[in-house]
Amino acid sequence: MDYVTLGRGGPRVSAVGLGMWQAGGKNWGKDVRDADCRKAMARAVELGINLVDTAEVYGDGHSEEVVGAAIRDVGRDNVFLATKVSGDHLRADDVGKACRGSLRRLGVRELDLYQVHWLALWDQVPLRETMKALERLEREGKIRHIGVSNFAAHDLEEARSHLSRTDILSNQVQYSLVHREIEAVTLPYCQREGIGVLAWSPMGRGVLTGKYHASRRPKDSIRSDDSLFKPGNLRALRPLVSALRRTGEAHGRTPAQVAVAWTRHRAGVVPIPGAKRPAQAEEHAGAAGWSLTGVEKRLLDRLSGSLRLDTF
Repeated sequence: MDYVTLGRGGPRVSAVGLGMWQAGGKNWGKDVRDADCRKAMARAVELGINLVDTAEVYGDGHSEEVVGAAIRDVGRDNVFLATKVSGDHLRADDVGKACRGSLRRLGVRELDLYQVHWLALWDQVPLRETMKALERLEREGKIRHIGVSNFAAHDLEEARSHLSRTDILSNQVQYSLVHREIEAVTLPYCQREGIGVLAWSPMGRGVLTGKYHASRRPKDSIRSDDSLFKPGNLRALRPLVSALRRTGEAHGRTPAQVAVAWTRHRAGVVPIPGAKRPAQAEEHAGAAGWSLTGVEKRLLDRLSGSLRLDTF
C-alpha cells in the first residue's frame, strides 16, 4: 500500500481509504451483514488501508458500532479513524454531545478526524458556533483534526476564518469520473490551500464498475432512484466503462480499480470507496500501488468530460 500526507503537513494515510456507509444497515441491500462489514474492514487493514471513514448518521450510529467492533479486532493503532457530526447537530452543545456519542459507539477515547457532515441549511446555525465547538473538542483532546464534508470553497473560507488554534485538515466531497463538479472551484482551492480532499463515491456509486446495464440495476434504497442508473445514462456511459475495462486489462486491474485510481492521481485526493464484503476491500486496495499512463488519463478525462447525463 502507498501512503500519502493528508493535507499540508498532516498525518500519513493510505492512498486509498475505506468508507463504511454500507455498514449502516440494509439501505445498501439485503445482503449487508455486520459480520461481513467487520471482515471487510479487517481485510482492508491487513492490506495496509488505515484510513476508515464513518458517520453518526449511517444507520443512526450503527455503522460506528460496526467499525468500533472491527477496531477491537484490528487494534486502534492501525486505524486512522474519521467520523462525522450530522448537519442537524451543529449547535455548540449538540456538537459536544454528538462527539461523545460517536466516541462511545466506536469504543475509543479520541477521534483522528471529526468532520462536519453538511452545513446546517435548515437550522441556520452560525458556522462560527460550530467551528468554535470543534476547536474546543480539539483542545480537550477528544479529536486530533477538524474536517468538513460537502463544503464549497466559500464555505471552507468562512469556516477557516473562525478557527484560531488549527486549520481544516480535509474536505470530503463527491468526486469521480461521473461527478467532477469540484474541479471548477473547490478542488483548486483545496490544492492551493493545502486542504486534503477525501473523495466519496469514487466509483460513481458502482456505475463505473461495469456491473450494471439497462436490465440490471441496483435495487437497494440508496441507488434504486439514482438518476445515474437510468437506462439512457447507462447507455451513455458505455464508452467510458469500456475504456475503464480496456485500461484495467492492460494493468491486470478491474474497471472499478481504474476508476478509483483515476481520482487518486489528482493531487491531494484520497478516494474512500465503500465495502460491505472482504472481496470488495481487496479490490479497493488494488487501486493503489500502480499508475495510469498519461495517455490513459487523458482518454478517461476526455470520455468523462464529454458525458451528457440526465440528472433529473
